Amino acid sequence: MRRRAIEKITGKELRHIGSYSINLDETASRNIENPIGVQQIPLGVAGPLRVKGEVADGEYFIPLATTEGALVASVNRGCRTITASGGARARVLKSGITRAPCICVPDTEHAVKLVEWIHQNFEEIKRVFEGDDPFLKLVDVQHWIIGRNVFVRFVAEAGDAMGMNMATSASDKVCNYIEQQFPWAKTIALSGNMCVDKKPSALNYILGRGKTVQAEAVLKREYIKEVLKTTPEDMVEVVYRKLYIGTGQAAAYGLNAHVANIIAAIWLATGQDAAHIGESSMGIVTAEVLENGDLYVSLTLPSMICGTIGGGMWLPQYQEALSIMDCGGGFIRGAPPGTLARKFAEIACSAALAGEVSLIGALAAGHLAKAHERLGRGKTARKAIEKL
Repeated sequence: MRRRAIEKITGKELRHIGSYSINLDETASRNIENPIGVQQIPLGVAGPLRVKGEVADGEYFIPLATTEGALVASVNRGCRTITASGGARARVLKSGITRAPCICVPDTEHAVKLVEWIHQNFEEIKRVFEGDDPFLKLVDVQHWIIGRNVFVRFVAEAGDAMGMNMATSASDKVCNYIEQQFPWAKTIALSGNMCVDKKPSALNYILGRGKTVQAEAVLKREYIKEVLKTTPEDMVEVVYRKLYIGTGQAAAYGLNAHVANIIAAIWLATGQDAAHIGESSMGIVTAEVLENGDLYVSLTLPSMICGTIGGGMWLPQYQEALSIMDCGGGFIRGAPPGTLARKFAEIACSAALAGEVSLIGALAAGHLAKAHERLGRGKTARKAIEKL
């Protein structure tokens, strides 16, 4: 009924938006308001990509939702190069979702008193924060005092969930508890922007947020020449001059070629929160020619915000995409909480590394424009638009 009303108001038929297989009534109960249908994004698959991590161990296909022609082919080429060379190794180096309320106090003396009390009573704060949630674990409390403002940054493990809603509810309980202990402390904003949520930031770039993940591979010179049509030395030149000098001059967060392309495509395919694509893509690439002439490459993602349960990931199309990565089902029965989310992070970071390898290789070989002209500039789209 709502879609028909929009069609009548706009005078446009929404036939494709109105064609879907999911239960929109159930979806509207927790994921969307005022629904009129479903927006579809083409889904491709790259791989297989061999990954050896703390949890991931095997060859995986990568679901990629995108409308950018050449992207899936590019990631696939990177997967081929990495897998032929022996595969990627990956680890989650650190894990912890954050929420940072802003609490206003009378003056600096009261700010110091509050901060000291919080750290001295960490176990009590932890008890209030975790409540009866068996998966939420407070691991650290950080703070900043600015004028009369105290920013308290709670860092917590959230099992296989991304955990933002869990941390928000828990932070609210702690703020209420603090106000009961100190009537002069007033919570101004439950999120004081020091989390830092859904924004690329120096804080998350340095301290990390969500999952700090690293993937690496040693690319054999023969496969770089055969698949990427270039050399390790030329790829290192691109990394140095484009990723380091170019990014430095631009003062951008992330020394990488196009990590956001792969993170966005995986996030949209698997039901992650798309608003976290920016901060999840602040990646740092390194590349070094080894003594034997092969190429060592790595990608570090300090702030990967992801999970395998909660949010929109319960929807069937996202569970199907997660199952392509062998990450469906929400969690691994019998394994410690968070195991499946770590596996997903290891595979996703390795896939982003594959995307970096391919694009850096294309730039080094001078093939970027030709690839997009061949794969991403068909006449079909122009003819369709002309008919509108």
